[in-house]
Amino acid sequence: MNRIQSLLSVGLCLFALLSGVVAQAAPERWEKVIQRFEKQDVESPPAKGQILFIGSSSIVGWDLEKYFPELDALNRGFGGSEIADSNFYFKRMVTSYEPRKIVLYAGDNDIAGGKNAETVVADFKVFYAKVKAEVPGCPVIYVGIKPSIARWNLWPEMKAANDAIAAMAEKDEQLTFFDTAVLTLGEDGKPRADLLKKDGLHLTPPGYEIWSDAIRPLLVRTNESEKE
Repeated sequence: MNRIQSLLSVGLCLFALLSGVVAQAAPERWEKVIQRFEKQDVESPPAKGQILFIGSSSIVGWDLEKYFPELDALNRGFGGSEIADSNFYFKRMVTSYEPRKIVLYAGDNDIAGGKNAETVVADFKVFYAKVKAEVPGCPVIYVGIKPSIARWNLWPEMKAANDAIAAMAEKDEQLTFFDTAVLTLGEDGKPRADLLKKDGLHLTPPGYEIWSDAIRPLLVRTNESEKE
């Protein structure tokens, strides 16, 4: 019986690996970071109705005051996070700000951590469902997972997640897919080294400049439409 149980255990492990199922990192690991944000909010309460940028390190490094001085935008990124983390802290880091628009970059660390495209899309669907339930009518821009030198071997899986979310956006006016691949890939079809730091993963200022110029019309158009 022990031998049979051992074989079953091994079989289940192999099935989990083959199906892309991985152990979920505990979202509570971000509690101190979230508390720091909340402390900042008490000391200097942010205005309601801003454009909320949330997600992982690509959001953290996005200097909103530098690249979008004309917009009222709030950065609540926490580096290394996954979509599931934003889901876990949704009420505290999204609902509480009553955003008029949400810009999300996440999924990069998810796949690097072992999740497959289907899991990333499923987690995003949870996030989007929360938006519709708790911030009704709030548009969402999903910033597609960027191709990078450090994670180039994972690009096929990342692209699969991007393609699925882009397909969702085509059928939903409240959701926009922002394609970073067309901005980040060079003529040779590989990530441009000049847009990435020495780690081959995070964006350089020129990288953020390109992203900002491309996404700005989407953000400005929201502002203008709300003033009409």
